[in-house]
Amino acid sequence: MGRPRTPAGRAREVNRRLGERFPGSAADLCALDHADAFQLLAATILSAQCTDERVNKTTPALFARFPDAASLAAAPVEEVEELIRPTGFFRAKTRSLIGMAAAVVERFGGEVPTRMADLVTLPGVGRKTANVLRSVEFELPGLPVDTHVQRLALRLDLTAATDPVKVEHELGAMIPAGQRGMFSLRLILHGRETCRARSPRCADCVLSDICPSASLGPTGSARPGA
Repeated sequence: MGRPRTPAGRAREVNRRLGERFPGSAADLCALDHADAFQLLAATILSAQCTDERVNKTTPALFARFPDAASLAAAPVEEVEELIRPTGFFRAKTRSLIGMAAAVVERFGGEVPTRMADLVTLPGVGRKTANVLRSVEFELPGLPVDTHVQRLALRLDLTAATDPVKVEHELGAMIPAGQRGMFSLRLILHGRETCRARSPRCADCVLSDICPSASLGPTGSARPGA
């Protein structure tokens, strides 16, 4: 096909190609191990400034001890801190986890809410985390914007925005509602595997022919400023 001429056209083609490279639903593509919405919410809070691999090594013991919102809301602070210490920033994350669990119990009857307006009122939950919950667990429209998504959106010239909320809204307008979560997760996977921050592997990239920042030279590195 011809090179897309607009950011929206490029976004749709990126979505199509990465869909072939990383097939599956948002739940299939999510790297965080979880059994339900509460566990995904807790794991996503823990994933801040931490790898998904480390979170997945930490959460089994946490969830075995505190499997639901009610038990975590009543958890001793020191015990939670010790369980999640490997994820970093464990004191702040403990406050967020226990505060989130207490809010879920007190205001939502122990069930994680589905509405964005409700999710972002929970301690430790911003739009990115709320969009993860909505797209992965509830199969609702949601486009999480993390550093990978933001970086790739700029490199692919899908947006000039740097504010995550603006990026979310601009990309969301280009992608069908039911595919937004998958689009975000595929960008994240592509960013980790190929379009790396410091050494993008442009020569191996399935998007190189439509990427304004790509260089197909022998090093496979992006042009300066990309």
